[in-house]
Amino acid sequence: MPLLNNSSLEQAALTTNAYGYSATRLDTLGAAEYTLVTVICDVSGSVSPFKRELENTLQSIVQACRQSPRADNLMLRLVAFDDSLREVHGFKLLEHCHLNDYTGVLKIGGTTALYDAAENAVCAATDYAVRLGAGDFAANAIVFIVTDGMDNASTLTARAVQNALSSAVTSESLESLVSVLIGVNVSDPTVGGYLQDFRCDAGFTQYVEIEKADAKTLAKLADFVSRSISAQSQSLGTGGPSQSLTF
Repeated sequence: MPLLNNSSLEQAALTTNAYGYSATRLDTLGAAEYTLVTVICDVSGSVSPFKRELENTLQSIVQACRQSPRADNLMLRLVAFDDSLREVHGFKLLEHCHLNDYTGVLKIGGTTALYDAAENAVCAATDYAVRLGAGDFAANAIVFIVTDGMDNASTLTARAVQNALSSAVTSESLESLVSVLIGVNVSDPTVGGYLQDFRCDAGFTQYVEIEKADAKTLAKLADFVSRSISAQSQSLGTGGPSQSLTF
């Protein structure tokens, strides 16, 4: 069971990915519509110098979202990845996301299974949206993939991520899906070019590149993420996605 799940969440399998996901049971939901927020965080060895800052970023995102007028319509899922995936918690109502839970939550590991993590993020959001739709809940989604490097451990390819994003649209289970690839601590132009290519090959909505990973810059990232979540949630019911925001 993921680290921060509770009895209101249940496990679900995915046909395209060996790693499934968990999500809040439909019979415990009280609103009519939800924005599904997924944060996928790289915890490979190279992020060790700014691990604490990343955890502070997660806390800031949760804090900002809890103050949103749309807080009751948000569910958050957090996944950490190195050469394997680890769901920290599944799609939880924001009221069950406690700030202290994110202190020390990222465990630094090995290499980088970026494609596997990204594909799982998109497929899990799509699959849960199908389940929500069957229960007469409306849904849209926003996915953030935070990484500082290139894939070197995945079993899947960039094409699999592209297929997952395409399937999210054709499934018609999500009113819209915004996908944001975030390169953190990217000072090497080779890494930046690689992530730009991945964004184009997979079809992410937006790519954001951050040269440094200090407290000030990651606080700015937290603000960008929380504003993007708010915009996507407010777009639910309009028939389309929110506009991309400037970092």
